[in-house]
Amino acid sequence: MQPDLNTYKDLQDFGNLELLARQVVEGFITGLHKSPFHGFSVEFAEHRLYNSGDSIKNIDWKLYGRTEKMFVKRFEEETNLRCQLVLDVSSSMYYPHKENNKLLFSIYSAASLMYLFKKQRDAFGLSLFSDKLELSTPCKSTAVHQKFLFNELEILLSRESKGKATSVASALHEIAELVHKRSLVIIFSDMLDPGADEKKLSDIFAALQHLKYNKHEIIIFNVLDFKHELEFDFENRPYQFVDMESGEELKVHPSQVKEQYTASVNAFRKELKLKCAQYSIDLIDADINAGFYQILHSYLIKRNKVA
Repeated sequence: MQPDLNTYKDLQDFGNLELLARQVVEGFITGLHKSPFHGFSVEFAEHRLYNSGDSIKNIDWKLYGRTEKMFVKRFEEETNLRCQLVLDVSSSMYYPHKENNKLLFSIYSAASLMYLFKKQRDAFGLSLFSDKLELSTPCKSTAVHQKFLFNELEILLSRESKGKATSVASALHEIAELVHKRSLVIIFSDMLDPGADEKKLSDIFAALQHLKYNKHEIIIFNVLDFKHELEFDFENRPYQFVDMESGEELKVHPSQVKEQYTASVNAFRKELKLKCAQYSIDLIDADINAGFYQILHSYLIKRNKVA
């Protein structure tokens, strides 16, 4: 019987991430007619003359118009994609608590995607960032590489938050310099740089443009605790709020700041969505309270329908 993967209560029973990932993938990929991620690393290599029986979809009709001869395009790695999984591991991702937080959501999602990509013989790499790029591996499809990345994620599961700040923009610029071949870049982050404002958002999108300029496709899972971080839904009593990255403390009654807080957050998110739409970046709202299984499953189904 499959466990309830909409919560995190049963996840430790799996013993390791690879077993969890296998269970997840078998649960939500069954029934999909084709991979929702197929073919993003297809790159043109050269032309060759058309032979009887070749698929007509690869005929270069523009070249035919110039030469009156039929050529087909040959591609490199026609059946494989390259995917760089990028995880924000700053201290804010440990919110709200150890048993259910944004980093857990990101880790379990990334592990599931890794297992899916390995099953499809696709190449994948892993990048981890806080205020700096902590890890960035090349994309590979070997079993040894998969085990190495699962081990890195296992280490993250046991790591404590240590006041690590966030620098989304600088990390993405570094990743853009390191990932040379056209790839699918999937980012898991709350997108909350310290003092997130119009200037910060501009810096972040300059970095995202850097990735787009290098012809990468970008998917952002904007991982948040909707109840607290968006709706600011707290009990009607004073709270001592502590910044998980800087340690700064503020004692306040939620009702006194809720209106101003939600207005600021909504304005930031509206601009984030507009910019993503402008640059053809897929932005997925990921509420940790909905569970990673449901969010990932819904997105894969949606993507498969438009593939």
